[in-house]
Amino acid sequence: MLQILWLASPALPVGGFSYSEGLEAAVDAGLVTDEQSAANWLADQLHLGLARADLAVVAQAIPAWRRNDLERIRALNQWMLQTRETLEFRLQSEQMGRSLLEWSRQLGELGNGVFEQLQAARLDPPTYPVACACAAAHADASLRDCLLGYAFGWTENMVQAAIKSVPLGQSAGQRMLARMAQQIPGAVDHALALPDERRQAFTPLLAILSARHETQYSRLFRS
Repeated sequence: MLQILWLASPALPVGGFSYSEGLEAAVDAGLVTDEQSAANWLADQLHLGLARADLAVVAQAIPAWRRNDLERIRALNQWMLQTRETLEFRLQSEQMGRSLLEWSRQLGELGNGVFEQLQAARLDPPTYPVACACAAAHADASLRDCLLGYAFGWTENMVQAAIKSVPLGQSAGQRMLARMAQQIPGAVDHALALPDERRQAFTPLLAILSARHETQYSRLFRS
């Protein structure tokens, strides 16, 4: 579990803190204006976006990494690249994936072979969900616990983005985390149950907002 907590930590140097994943554009458009609307937005994004796409990929990539099924890994990575709905989302996934690869390289022998396994897969480039799944696969933790950690790490970054962009106070952020902690187990169970043919990336409003954010006049976040 310590390995999973490490991967979920905002201190992991992959740059997750620099992205709002469309939330900043939603604030600019007046769709998110306060604590309640921000909490509702993140819950919807968790269930309609993350659970059906990124979390579902992580759920399938971890077992594939553990059995060293590189063909399966490359197929999942390619699906991630093909289903990013905007340039921002694709660049985010690529940048964070490369950063995790570099993180594992810098660890050297302490990295438990994560860097070597990622290199052997020849992912060009590695997307963040697939690269993170590789690191999680080396932890002595259950698949469900790995996904809970991944989802909570995403939630922490998104709540911090809401605090800065709405803006909200730290107490509001803690209440949002408490609400999201109640939502995460159901989202994880949904992701674990999804077969390939039901995995999807389809969030049209989020894609529109992300595209608008690419040229937004003033912004705090890269995405």
